Amino acid sequence: MEKYILVTGGTKGIGRAIIEKFAADGFHIITCARTERDLKALKLKIEQQYTFSKVFYLATDIADPIAVEAFINYVKGLKVKIDVLVNNAGVFIPGKITEEDSTALPFMLDNHLLSAYRITKGLVEDMMKRKSGHIFMMCSTASITPYTNGGSYCVAKYALYGLTKVLREELKKHDVKVTAILPGATLTASWEGVDLPAERFMKSEDVACAVSNAYGMSASTVVEEILIRPQLGDIES
Repeated sequence: MEKYILVTGGTKGIGRAIIEKFAADGFHIITCARTERDLKALKLKIEQQYTFSKVFYLATDIADPIAVEAFINYVKGLKVKIDVLVNNAGVFIPGKITEEDSTALPFMLDNHLLSAYRITKGLVEDMMKRKSGHIFMMCSTASITPYTNGGSYCVAKYALYGLTKVLREELKKHDVKVTAILPGATLTASWEGVDLPAERFMKSEDVACAVSNAYGMSASTVVEEILIRPQLGDIES
């Protein structure tokens, strides 16, 4: 039986690692990102490397509700069953609430919280009807541990963690699983320019393995949250 995973923000970092892991496991891929060129390159690589897996995509600004609605309609138009939904897209901008621009919080909420809220609402009804599906929310250690230069990013991640917990309670009776992923510092574009060795960070592939392992549990079991940190602990930005 064909299986499909939808990963937002799938061309880089953790999102890309998740796509590669699930493609290797025989899943077809649905994804979005802002840049068409990156999406085309992803499709070419995945379909060449994992010949069974097909990649479907639409260039989307995840912070734009109109663009998100278009992406949801695109996904529905594929007329396939989404087995796994990973709300991964987001952006990190450091700053302090007392110093950052007043647009910082709305921007972070649009990118992290409202994008996940809109996409989940747009696609979860089919999962509920089928009584099947697994939703992953890419939260963060910033969802539970505030730090000085986290600013509105921390606020948005706290809110996303709350959304995940509410969804878990709502969807358990429909047999739809919900898992919060809370990774610490992972070697992605968000940390470019930081003067630290790669060994100080987690690998995106490790987060992808955690998602895959949680998905692989039996139907009677759900991993509600996965907290992953670098071996030496958190890194202040």
